[in-house]
Amino acid sequence: MGSLFTNHAWYELLGPVSLVIAVVLSYWYINTIIKPSHYNVTSTQKTYFFTAVILFYLMEGTPFAVIADHYLFSALSLQISVMCFIVMPLFILSLPKQYLDVFFWHHKRSKIAKLIFAHPWPLAVAFNGLVTIFFIPSFFNMIHEFMFLQFFCEVLVVTLAFLTWWIIIEPSTEISDHSYFMRAAYVFFTALFLMPIGIFLLVVQDPNYTTYTEVSGELIPVLTAVYDQQLAGGLLKFLQLTSYSIALYYLLKMWGLREEENEGKVDDDTRVVQGIVIKLNDRNRRNKGKKR
Repeated sequence: MGSLFTNHAWYELLGPVSLVIAVVLSYWYINTIIKPSHYNVTSTQKTYFFTAVILFYLMEGTPFAVIADHYLFSALSLQISVMCFIVMPLFILSLPKQYLDVFFWHHKRSKIAKLIFAHPWPLAVAFNGLVTIFFIPSFFNMIHEFMFLQFFCEVLVVTLAFLTWWIIIEPSTEISDHSYFMRAAYVFFTALFLMPIGIFLLVVQDPNYTTYTEVSGELIPVLTAVYDQQLAGGLLKFLQLTSYSIALYYLLKMWGLREEENEGKVDDDTRVVQGIVIKLNDRNRRNKGKKR
């Protein structure tokens, strides 16, 4: 393995750009969010943030990134999966609601965000569609020849993942306020959207990714090009389904807790009976006042 890395410059192995990004993000979070006392950042949110930053650097700034780019297709799949299904939700969860309320309060960015998140389903289609297209062999082999084009596609995938997770987690209701039912359905169908490409990678019996086929076995001799593809599909589906399962469990749990809190609550227009919300119209209210 050491002899393989001698073919790469030091900056490829250490990732100074990724390190700078990680340091800048940490500096921003500490000085902008942690130090001001009015944001009430919890220890859990701090853990989420620094875990996300560490994972980001491990995936993008260490020799693992060289392996993902040049030697193992499964490493690339793991890199993208960690960024999309672990780093992005952890980063969003690390942001306190008070900070987001201030960040979007009466600002043009609030109008833009509301416009983006008002229609969540196109975002789901765009994210899962781009991930699927990215892993299609003919498209992947074409863009892999141009470093900038591959970098652009990966950044776009991660950006769409961020927007998709924002809808699922919904850290601020000021710019998006979707029901628990809608968000749970969103998670379920989003998980289904990536099934085809995951199954394709798992069942295909021919090597399809030329860049990795040429170097198969150099890093791990027993990992042939076909096994590498199958491992890539397994990692993609495992991380995707695990993260979505956790999100779905959390949404259903919070939905159930809210229904328990609303059970029996009464106002002029609403009755809640065993979790069922009943809206009263004028006729219902008139009939309610009549004696039988």
